[in-house]
Amino acid sequence: MTEQAKVPAIRFAGFTDPWEQRKFGDCFEFLKSNTLSRAGLNGENGTARNVHYGDILIKFGDCLDGERSDLPFITDDTVLPKYAGSILREGDVIFADTAEDETAGKCVELRKLPKEPTISGLHTIPARPRFPFGTGYLGHYLNSDAYHRQLLPLMQGIKVISVSKAALQDTQVRFPGLSEQSAIGAALNEIDSLITLHQRKYDKLVIFKKSMLEKMFPKDGESVPEIRFAGFTDPWEQRKLGDVTDSFSGGTPDVSHTSYYGGSIPFIRSAEINSDKTELFLTEKGLDNSSAKIVERGTVLYALYGATSGEVGIAAIKGAINQAILALSPHTGNDPLFLASWLRREKARIVDTYLQGGQGNLSGSIVKELSFALPQQKEQQVIGSFFSRLDNLITLHQRKLELLQNIKKSLLDKMFV
Repeated sequence: MTEQAKVPAIRFAGFTDPWEQRKFGDCFEFLKSNTLSRAGLNGENGTARNVHYGDILIKFGDCLDGERSDLPFITDDTVLPKYAGSILREGDVIFADTAEDETAGKCVELRKLPKEPTISGLHTIPARPRFPFGTGYLGHYLNSDAYHRQLLPLMQGIKVISVSKAALQDTQVRFPGLSEQSAIGAALNEIDSLITLHQRKYDKLVIFKKSMLEKMFPKDGESVPEIRFAGFTDPWEQRKLGDVTDSFSGGTPDVSHTSYYGGSIPFIRSAEINSDKTELFLTEKGLDNSSAKIVERGTVLYALYGATSGEVGIAAIKGAINQAILALSPHTGNDPLFLASWLRREKARIVDTYLQGGQGNLSGSIVKELSFALPQQKEQQVIGSFFSRLDNLITLHQRKLELLQNIKKSLLDKMFV
């Protein structure tokens, strides 16, 4: 490692010393792990807790607060004595040694542990530092690209990827002084806390929306919903979607004619029905010489084909659509936001009914025959506006979450060597 590589691109003020580099084995000693599957664990009671590799890969972040993470109990009380010398402590790290992709080797640092003794489980490699590290430093560093890329050429397997203790022993661990480690750990832990906060807000809003979609539309055979806004008492009427909308699909210009592409007309495809940007643009010539059709901003867009079948969007831009999208324009007296909300509510039922096993496509004729309950225009507008504002709030938290995740990724790239 060159002298210049011994310091990261970003450092906290006041730290100037070069970072130290040591072999993994000089920094850690391995502990024993058990081989219990999920069947040997439970969420109710036991004398010991277990850290499972699947939770490291999917559930846990870089650092684990075992007091809050509901670690499962080990059902068989005779297991613990066999691992008396490997009971986990705060500051230990655990690697998941197996995954279906290159996330093998993902690590978690233990910061707080439950009152019950805790041991490391199936497909894990627990390790204990031989000397103190700053709180949070190891969890973030051992999951950074700076460290993880050392593991990539050492991974084995095709369908299932694994990392061995020997592979870990072949890696180098880099770290600054203890005070700088603690500063790095504290900063990244704070970002993790913000990410967790916004993730919870986002999850709660998604659950709330799902609940409201169920309760603000009538159940089968009923003429009024379970929850209504004040002032509305009239029963809803059964109608077919084709009776209250005009609809059309578009087409795709011949890709062999380069003059049809690269113009100024956004070409909206089914994966872009909720986006204000498109990858492709058409020329006027491409539009005129194809079945592609223009939709105005605010049009309800319904995906008919492929992986996005049943997805619903409101056109954020004026553009042309292809044959995989059905544009729905409500007749006067009907609200597009309400119709979009109902179609989102019914997505699973529609897909399950008409795309058994994920095969086949939806069509304009199928969609137009869909029957649904319809209130008066004013109630439609209130319901549509409610779900639109809720969607905007969900999108806001999603963007904040993505921003924080991007900030963390950037810091992980620049705060380690």
